[in-house]
Amino acid sequence: MTSSDEDDSQQRFILALVLGLVLAVVVFVIGMAISRSRMPAAPSAVAEAIPDGASVRVVNGTVIFYFATASADLAAGANEALAAVVQGMAAGKKAVISGFHDNTGDAARNEELARQRALAVQQVLVSLGVPAEGVELRKPATTTGTGSNAQARRVEVRLGD
Repeated sequence: MTSSDEDDSQQRFILALVLGLVLAVVVFVIGMAISRSRMPAAPSAVAEAIPDGASVRVVNGTVIFYFATASADLAAGANEALAAVVQGMAAGKKAVISGFHDNTGDAARNEELARQRALAVQQVLVSLGVPAEGVELRKPATTTGTGSNAQARRVEVRLGD
């Protein structure tokens, strides 16, 4: 075998190896896409049972704080749940906070409690180093929350412009 034949043989081997690797990656990616499409969808926050007490969840980029009856005390884990919001604010976005209440008891007291809950979340964001002017408290058109009473007593935090 001549040097030229050896070079051609090595080039064909390398080309076959590269094509094999590309094919393996394509098959892997397609396999992952198929397996993910067969996974059941995650349940929505509304369908999920919310315990009657303080808790926090992140659903589709929205941080949702749930509160115990007649309380504005935040659940443990507030700082961790708000980490993505803090990052978004560092990138120039605004945090929009809206408070909701259940439909039990005095309506005026519930409105005030929804406001106190929203302010409690705002205080956590400020304590994490975000400027207060970057946090907007937005009263929703209807402050009575939807779902069970445990789901209705909530504050939602979203990133806005």
